[in-house]
Amino acid sequence: MTTVQRTENQSRRSLPQAEAVIDLDAVADNVRRLREYAGDAAVMAVVKADAYNHGAVPVARAAVAAGARELGVTTLSEALTLRAAGIDVPVLSWLHTVDADFAPAIAAGVELGVSSPRHLAAIVDAARQVGTTATVSAKIDTGLNRNGLAPDEWPVFLRELGRAQAEGAVRLRGAFSHLARADELGHPETDAQRDRFVEAVADLRRNGTAPEIVHIANSAATLTRPDLRFDMVRPGIAMYGLTPIPEEGDFGFRPAMTLRTRVILVKKVTAGSGVSYGHRWTAPRDTVVALLPMGYADGIRRNLSGRIEVQLGGRRRPQVGRICMDQVVVDLGPDGDGVKEGDEALFFGDGRRGEPGAQDWADLLDTINYEVVTGIGGRTVRTYVGGEGGELR
Repeated sequence: MTTVQRTENQSRRSLPQAEAVIDLDAVADNVRRLREYAGDAAVMAVVKADAYNHGAVPVARAAVAAGARELGVTTLSEALTLRAAGIDVPVLSWLHTVDADFAPAIAAGVELGVSSPRHLAAIVDAARQVGTTATVSAKIDTGLNRNGLAPDEWPVFLRELGRAQAEGAVRLRGAFSHLARADELGHPETDAQRDRFVEAVADLRRNGTAPEIVHIANSAATLTRPDLRFDMVRPGIAMYGLTPIPEEGDFGFRPAMTLRTRVILVKKVTAGSGVSYGHRWTAPRDTVVALLPMGYADGIRRNLSGRIEVQLGGRRRPQVGRICMDQVVVDLGPDGDGVKEGDEALFFGDGRRGEPGAQDWADLLDTINYEVVTGIGGRTVRTYVGGEGGELR
């Protein structure tokens, strides 16, 4: 998504046709609530994937201002973007190819997650070239079987880590892991991962390479497992106001993203006329429809056709016909109900104006709310409200 500046005297006509409004005050409120759940543990705000498609730099600033002590990303480029923006709190980056160029990140003081002895060797080589000790964290695979140090490579890693730290090439700052089933409350695998993690941290201490900070709790664990707080929690989706455990409620968080557009055309359709490609919907009576200028190119998934509602003219209206690349049609009823061209239409948001939420779409798609908000893009323009800077588009 793009971000552009808007001045206060610009007319309504200059507003974008496809817009994701990001409420930075909601982000800050959510971070403060997460701090309450964290207790004495620090909060690492996860801003990977451009802050779950909310915009990494503005969200990171809002999160830090609200008390997040550290930031988490996946890629080196994400970390360096934060540094280039002048954000100087600790930043952990944990997903890398073995042949990545680690030197700029080391020079910028980015903490590097290590997932294999080969990654460690590459970081050591880069640290020698830069002439700076690299700050690293051991990414321990405790059962997710994805990114992280595998059990069979653990002894080799411990040996090589000891050598690298003795040389001064690296400093082990952290140890962390990812939970596989924390959103399934009471699942025994979470306890098993905790036990494996605790043992791995003990191994590091016995090795003479004790980590300074230990963390494993994602959003779900932050909210439901006080025993997994350790030194720091690492929430992601909850910071954006979406629950990681929908069946347990919203935990008091406020969604930060509102997806909106404007009506570009209002027109009459006679009874028996088909609407949109394939005529999957036929008007059962004379009616009026509104045309909205967003479609699957912007993240309005085609398989939502005829299944969603849009908040328009003070109430929810059914979307009808097939969702197209650029357009969506909404049925307004026989008299159009006063809806006019230029009126605002809300696809989803925080619900305060009666609009659906991202979770409503997730339920229809049999997916998670993470995928809904990260999937918005195309020509969608990101607008920021709240925070210290007021409104920024």
